[in-house]
Amino acid sequence: MAGVAGQVAKISLRSTAVVTNDNIFIIVPNTDLITQPIPNWSHGDPKVRIRLPIGVAYGTDMEMLKAVLLEVATEHPSVLPDPAPAVHFIDFGESSLDFELGAWTQEMAHAPRRFRGEINYAIARKSRENGIEIPYPQRVIHRRSTTP
Repeated sequence: MAGVAGQVAKISLRSTAVVTNDNIFIIVPNTDLITQPIPNWSHGDPKVRIRLPIGVAYGTDMEMLKAVLLEVATEHPSVLPDPAPAVHFIDFGESSLDFELGAWTQEMAHAPRRFRGEINYAIARKSRENGIEIPYPQRVIHRRSTTP
């Protein structure tokens, strides 16, 4: 069941049928449901926080980046205003400054890939518009000459 997401279609004595967002039915033995943790995205409250990582080039204006990411989140119609979206500076990566955009939504149980994709497209577009570079891994090589 790990990595499977969908809606429960039917529960029977020996198994549970889950239909994925791709309309694929998966039959899960009920013993798996008892012995493994099962995340439930919609039980009680369908509101969940998504965390979208983004790496930017060293030297990026971090306050401008934060403003751009918050703008992307607040402009998306499926991002909830409360709790408010947040941007966190996670780490100094090998090739980038690593940030995370956290936003609350009710879309994760129904269309998680579409939601993440829309946010990522908006981040890429707004980053280009604001001159924010999303780098690829880079290496600096120092060559030493040896004398015989």
